[in-house]
Amino acid sequence: MDEEQLIQAAQQGDLEAFNRLVTSYQGLAFNVAYRLLGDDFAAEDITQEAFVSAYKNLRDYRGGSFKAWLLRIITNGSYDELRRRQRRPQSPLEPENRDGEEAPDPAWLADPGESPQELAERVELSKAIQRCLNQLETEFRAAVVLVDVQGMDYAEAARVLGRPLGTVKSRLARARSRLQLCLQGYMELLPDRFRLHGERS
Repeated sequence: MDEEQLIQAAQQGDLEAFNRLVTSYQGLAFNVAYRLLGDDFAAEDITQEAFVSAYKNLRDYRGGSFKAWLLRIITNGSYDELRRRQRRPQSPLEPENRDGEEAPDPAWLADPGESPQELAERVELSKAIQRCLNQLETEFRAAVVLVDVQGMDYAEAARVLGRPLGTVKSRLARARSRLQLCLQGYMELLPDRFRLHGERS
């Protein structure tokens, strides 16, 4: 079955069809939540909650991009979690597990073809990017995550965020500028193509 058929079957209560949709989108959903929250355990929780919510509300889906519909649930859940944290701030700079120890990097970061040094450099770069993302306001961060990290076009990101296209473009431009400034502090971690501009000056 194609995606539309799977959605129709799931709307009629076919749990296996819905599980196939979950399998297709769970990596994307987790990555968006992780980049918004900077915490893999919280991202796992939000992703699970979002799929439960999606299943319960699947009859409300009226067509269009299923990915955008699902990611809107993910981003709204992440926003809710970030608001909870602001009311009771307790998030460490580095993600921790439930025992208070520094959490391992998410499995999706692993690349078995990398050397240990390449892996270490990429993990450090990923952490640097996450630190800079964490400094952005939530909706600026979401725009960057959807367009620059996940590769969505502006229109699809606007549907996910429920904002006009012009607003998303404006936020993205400002967020990219702030990220660029922040990442200057991690210049040694950036790939060569990102360093050339800085080295000319």
